[in-house]
Amino acid sequence: MITNNPLQTTNMNVNANTDSNSNVDGHALAMAAMDVIPTAGADAKEITGLVKHSGKVTGYQLSDGNVVSKEEGVALAKEGQIRGVGVAHRKDTEYLKSLPDDSEANNLSHLPTVN
Repeated sequence: MITNNPLQTTNMNVNANTDSNSNVDGHALAMAAMDVIPTAGADAKEITGLVKHSGKVTGYQLSDGNVVSKEEGVALAKEGQIRGVGVAHRKDTEYLKSLPDDSEANNLSHLPTVN
């Protein structure tokens, strides 16, 4: 169930058959890995760069030029203020993940590193 409430967690059921003859939808799997898929507001910003420290993402540069910490970015995304991302987690840490589409050019991993 995907809702328009940016704070509501999205529940998706994905049946991924690992048989070599199956055709697994990569978009559905990527979406299922996210805890929250917020609905971006009309004035939502885009992420244009990554702030890194020792190779790890510590923040995001937004399309308005502001730089926010990783935690601030997650909070803004949950509020619908950043478009094109969902929220996932690893252990106890939440982070942003690109929403899947047909372009790799707009994936977070393809963005430049900024200071």
